[in-house]
Amino acid sequence: MGGAEPTVCDLLTLLAGRRTAVLTGAGISTDSGIPDYRGPDSPPSNPMTIAQFTGDPVFRQRYWARNHLGWRHLAGAAPNAGHTALAALEASGVVTGVITQNVDLLHTRAGSRRVIDLHGSYAAVVCLRCGTTMSRASLAEQLEELNPGFIGRTGPLGPIVVAPDADAVVTDTASFRYLDCRACGGILKPDIVYFGESVPKDRVVQAYAVVDEAEALLVAGSSLTVFSGYRFVRHAAARGMPVAIVNRGPTRGDGLADVKFDGGCSAALTVLAAEFGAVSVR
Repeated sequence: MGGAEPTVCDLLTLLAGRRTAVLTGAGISTDSGIPDYRGPDSPPSNPMTIAQFTGDPVFRQRYWARNHLGWRHLAGAAPNAGHTALAALEASGVVTGVITQNVDLLHTRAGSRRVIDLHGSYAAVVCLRCGTTMSRASLAEQLEELNPGFIGRTGPLGPIVVAPDADAVVTDTASFRYLDCRACGGILKPDIVYFGESVPKDRVVQAYAVVDEAEALLVAGSSLTVFSGYRFVRHAAARGMPVAIVNRGPTRGDGLADVKFDGGCSAALTVLAAEFGAVSVR
């Protein structure tokens, strides 16, 4: 891709008349107030690994203390123009489905119907031993009973920094009391894929189906650093499908992209929806 920097017009030209699968990452949700892991303006981030979470009670205590604040931030976030544009494009038959690396559920809230939550959801909790599941809201009530006043002591919700996995930056975690599974005593874990974990095979199969039913792949807001998302770009390119990427900053898939637009998702996707005649689902 030499010459002038690609524009939104280049995206339109590439995708026009093609049913498009969409892969999204944290960059699509920054306009909803959820920071990116790796964007150019993102704070340094060192997400907890599954080995740390399962292997050390201190890590679990720290995680649940931070998540006790952070999950509320995700629950209170609203879909932005990028999310609603994709929902409209799906409703109009342009988009075959959305594969998202995000756990914030904003695509579903925006009205997208076929969403593969590749890395799970912040809103559910699962026991690693017996498989019991519960809502994050239900667990929050129990944690609040164990830690009365914790939220007030750690400061108001507004100024805290929250990562895309609902991990908030909180320093006072030593006194926080967390819960194990009340059914079997096993470790409770947010129903999200941690760094070091594999995406469940059934989700991967569903995601490949979204790509295989399409005639092009659009990546929106992902650096494609982790293989869980990058594999779909490789798959599409190997099938000879056009690949378009919208992201602030470089991505791992730039060399496979027919068009790489360096910019924000909301504006670019809104233009795509308008130009392709998408009808709002809201």
